[in-house]
Amino acid sequence: MTEPQPATAGSGPALLKTGVSGLDDILGGGFLANRLYLLEGSPGAGKTTIALQFLMAGARLGEPVMYVTLSETLEEVAGVAASHGWDLSGVSMREMLPAQQALDPEEQYMVFHPSEVELGETTVRLLEAVDKVNPRRVVFDSLSELRLLAGSSLRYRRQILALKQFFSGRNCTVLLLDDMTALDHDLQVQSIAHAVLRMEQLNPHYGTARRRLIVLKYRGQGYRGGFHDYKIRRGGLEVYPRLVASEHTHERAITRLSSGLDALDRLLGEGVERGTSTLLLGAPGTGKSTVAVQFALAAAQRGETAALFVFHESLTTLRARCAGMGMDLAPHVASGRMRLRQVDPAELSPGEFVAGIREAVTQHGATVVVIDSLNGYLNAMPDERFLIAQLHELLTYLGQAGVATMVVGAEHGLIGTQMQTPIDASYLADSVVLLRYYEADGEVRQAISVMKKRGGWHERSIRGFQMTSQGPVVGEPLKRFRGILTGAPASLPDLALPPGSPSR
Repeated sequence: MTEPQPATAGSGPALLKTGVSGLDDILGGGFLANRLYLLEGSPGAGKTTIALQFLMAGARLGEPVMYVTLSETLEEVAGVAASHGWDLSGVSMREMLPAQQALDPEEQYMVFHPSEVELGETTVRLLEAVDKVNPRRVVFDSLSELRLLAGSSLRYRRQILALKQFFSGRNCTVLLLDDMTALDHDLQVQSIAHAVLRMEQLNPHYGTARRRLIVLKYRGQGYRGGFHDYKIRRGGLEVYPRLVASEHTHERAITRLSSGLDALDRLLGEGVERGTSTLLLGAPGTGKSTVAVQFALAAAQRGETAALFVFHESLTTLRARCAGMGMDLAPHVASGRMRLRQVDPAELSPGEFVAGIREAVTQHGATVVVIDSLNGYLNAMPDERFLIAQLHELLTYLGQAGVATMVVGAEHGLIGTQMQTPIDASYLADSVVLLRYYEADGEVRQAISVMKKRGGWHERSIRGFQMTSQGPVVGEPLKRFRGILTGAPASLPDLALPPGSPSR
């Protein structure tokens, strides 16, 4: 399978837009015209919604389009449209439900099986409606009714083949919806359809339902494989194509970004480079988020844009905490130079989170992105086995976009040598900054050090660190201690420090 390539005029068969930009991206531009497609998924997955968007996209182009419902009433379909604020005046609606007389015992068939009569009647009504409208796009919702009317797999397959043959010469693109309610899910229609899309709805033990779709096949067309998250919002589906970092490769000059603190820049080898990622590790309260915000604030003060994605701290608390340290974010938020977004892991899918970051970079030109924290990102993942793969793609994409990324990782525990992270992402980051508590002179103090930096020099010393009313302060190297990273260092009394040092 090849990744999708942009469709160009004259480069091949015409592609029809589906009405969902994210889905068009996954399909390599849209649906090939004059083909039969299958869209399957459990009830509530959003099949009707996407089908109506497909038809409305055609209606906006002046095409005759038709929606045929075999299971819902036109009133129910209109209710779906009204919930999204849509006008279906350009869509021809046809209802193929059994007549009320079917409930009358006298109308029950005694000689022939109901399927032998009702399938024929439904087919005749359907073909008459198509002849009258002559649509360029048509949706059948859903196949479950045809499957039941057919009675057998053989007759059902022949009916679908007959429909495909009927529409093949009518310059019409057909979308079949299947709610997968049959006890034995067969592959009859999948083998006949030109492309098959499956929509899934996942229900975690806590939080909102999560939806994703996958293209199972698409004959003769490149598409983006794998699962893609989507949401149903007022106005239709929002599909978040899976991020493929290799599609966004750019050559950029390597430039350094200052944190605004000279001592911190010296510790990091004169700052961090654009296109690199920095992992800030430490116990809760050691100042990881403060250091990350300091880089974002420095970028905003230079006239650049920074984007912060905060998982477990409210934006009100973040602003108040920073204001108490002399780091006023308000004017930069008001100017749009600093973009804050509160992330609820119970309501967020990984695809939506990545889409938010891509929007900050491509539409708002963010040069610094802060993810606070890795723990919250982990909680947003339905399966932590794939966190590293997704994080790798995200960091690679941001690096190729020339963005300096700050990822905060909270370790379990407060002090000592047994600190652990929920997942080891240190090898993915270009730089690793470690913040630690340590005990000295009856006080709990903080220290900061750089454990790793790819492709550049950095200071090897462990420095004192404080969060004051004037902002974060990086002190002098802690040379009179040994074993600081253990949390209970031994003092070396022969060495003195200058007055005012945080480690004194």
